[in-house]
Formats: sequence, structure tokens, C-alpha cells
Amino acid sequence: MINDDERIALFLDYENLAIGARDGLGVTPFDFGPVADALAERGRVVARRAYADWSGFDEDRRLLARAQVELIEIPQRIGGSRKNAADIKMAVDAIELAFARGFITTFAIGTGDSDFTPLVHKLRELDKRVIGIGVQSSTSALLPPACDEFLFYDRLPGVEPGQPARRGRARSRPAASAEPPVVEPVGEPVGVPVEEPAPPVADEPAQAGDGDPQLLITRTLAGLQRHVDGPVLASRLKRAVLRKDPTFDEADHGFRGFGELLRHLESEHVLQLRTGSAQGDPEVTFLEDGSEVDEAFALLVDVIRHLQASGSRPPLSGLKDQLRKRRPDFSEKRYGFNTFLSFAKAARARNLIGMAWNPAGNDYLLHVPG
Repeated sequence: MINDDERIALFLDYENLAIGARDGLGVTPFDFGPVADALAERGRVVARRAYADWSGFDEDRRLLARAQVELIEIPQRIGGSRKNAADIKMAVDAIELAFARGFITTFAIGTGDSDFTPLVHKLRELDKRVIGIGVQSSTSALLPPACDEFLFYDRLPGVEPGQPARRGRARSRPAASAEPPVVEPVGEPVGVPVEEPAPPVADEPAQAGDGDPQLLITRTLAGLQRHVDGPVLASRLKRAVLRKDPTFDEADHGFRGFGELLRHLESEHVLQLRTGSAQGDPEVTFLEDGSEVDEAFALLVDVIRHLQASGSRPPLSGLKDQLRKRRPDFSEKRYGFNTFLSFAKAARARNLIGMAWNPAGNDYLLHVPG
């Protein structure tokens, strides 16, 4: 039943996440999509709020508006009071929502700041499940153990790290007084959402997706299998797919029903269907026969062997492009891996390749043992 899904409220300490992703991963602007996808695999997101001084995040505001995130303005203040105002406002709103909306089962707190650890403890006291989300390089060691589940943004499917802005641990907050203080109007309460015109968003017509549904389904299935206890039923997979892409319709791809689409993917040796607990609702899993995965690993080994013939070990970054030169439709997600790094580590676990971290290049170097 759809009521069995978790109902999630998402609160983002946006400056902490955006600056951590910029300085630690070289990702700018902050890509909210991987967070939305990860939560869609876990349940229905019924509230989305992000807290920041949005004067410094113009492009981010537009992207978050497209993702239906409510923007809570924390005005610039003198000294360090702005940080406290953001933290207090976000904590108060979360506790208020926990009491006012009893149907919410899970709170997702996007931050790496240990100041939110008491909020996590209080929410768990109220019998709420808490999912933390943070950039690994800017997340306090105190925060993840306090949560029921913690998602490092770096490891989410779809996050493509660029060149970090600088080496070393990223700051969780921008330096205070980096800019001249802005004088606020008298009488404006701290942290109250400011009524402002919505960011300009192009008025584009909604379009049904016409791409291959295989990637969406396999990526969603892999995500469900990582955190769901027990088998993944077709009905649950369909609900998770719709949470990721509400416009998804198997009829757009030439199928009369979701079951027919799954049977087609089974005939293509992409996944496997088994009899489920209810008639017409089969269990969905990846093929136990690893022939297709073995072919992908063989391609990886062949490409690495060819590149290392030049006398140097190839780095992990850029290697996926080399595989796609051989096989343009290659995607690690087709085989159930959420990132290319996970795919490479799986090959290493099978003793097909070797991987060594290169601090100078801030990347892995790969080779084929021989």
C-alpha cells in the first residue's frame, strides 16, 4: 500500500552543503538532484525547506525553485549571529513540524554541522527516523553516529566531483565579516521567511520523457536494494520511479503496463522477475547470472591494459569516457552500481585490476596485474 511509504520532511542547512560541495568536491552550483533521488527511493518527500542568505546564491535559488524547495531567507547580520539565526530557525521549524504533522515519519537533515546533533537527538526522542545528509569533507564526526542513516553527498549516484576549489578540510560556513554588513530594516524579525518574488524560471512546457526507461529503472532498483530489507516488489519499484520522475509513463515507451515493461527488460537480460507474495506483483532483482557484468569487467580490463601499455597507469577520472569510446551505451548503473568508482572497486574485489591512491593527483591510478 502507498501508505506504507515513509513520509519525509527535508531541511537543508544550505550554506553548509553548498560551500562544502564547492570546496571539497568542486561542485558548483550545488546539485540538488542526487539528494532528491536518494530520498525518493526511501519515501514521499512531503516538505522541502532550505535555509540561507540567498543573496549569495542566485543560480542556486533558480535550481531549487525548479525542484519545488521552499526557500527560507536568513538575512545578513553583523558578526556570527547569522549562523545562529539560521541554526535556531531551522531547528525550531523542524520541531514545530514534528508536533504539527504527526504523519511525518522521517526527517532528513542536510548539514555537516555538529550544532544540529541535539536536534537529531530530540527528533529521535519523538519517535522520528532521522536521515543525515552531508559532504564528507565538511561533516563533523559527531553528527553521523547520531542519525539513523547518514548519506554522504559525495557517494550519492549522480554526483560528479570536479576540481576542488582548494585542498584541505572545507569550512562549514563562510568567514564572517568577509563582506560589509548589511543594515536591516528596523523591526524585521530574525529568520522569518521573506516574501519575495519567485526566482525567474523559464516557462517551459512539461514534456513526457522519451528516453530509454532502462537506466531509470535499474538505477532505482539498485538504490532500493541497498537500503530496503527484503525483496523489492514491482509495485514498490513503480512508486519509487514515479517519485523520481512524476511524468514517467510506460505507455510513452510503447508498453501497456509496468509489468509488461519489466518483462521486456527481463527478456533483455537486464533484470529478473520472481513470484511475489501477491499475484501480479512480482519480486524484481538483478540477474544472478553475471555474464553481462563479466563482459563489462572484461571491457574495463582491456581498456586499462591498453592505456597502461604506454608506460603509465591510467587515472580513474576520464576512464569512463575511454570505455564509452569502445561501447557508447556503457553505464555502470546498468549493472547495479551507483557510481563508476563502485564499479571499479568491484573489479578490484574480483582481483581483475589494482587500484592505488595517488595523493599528488588526488585520484586513483589503475593497473591490470600481470
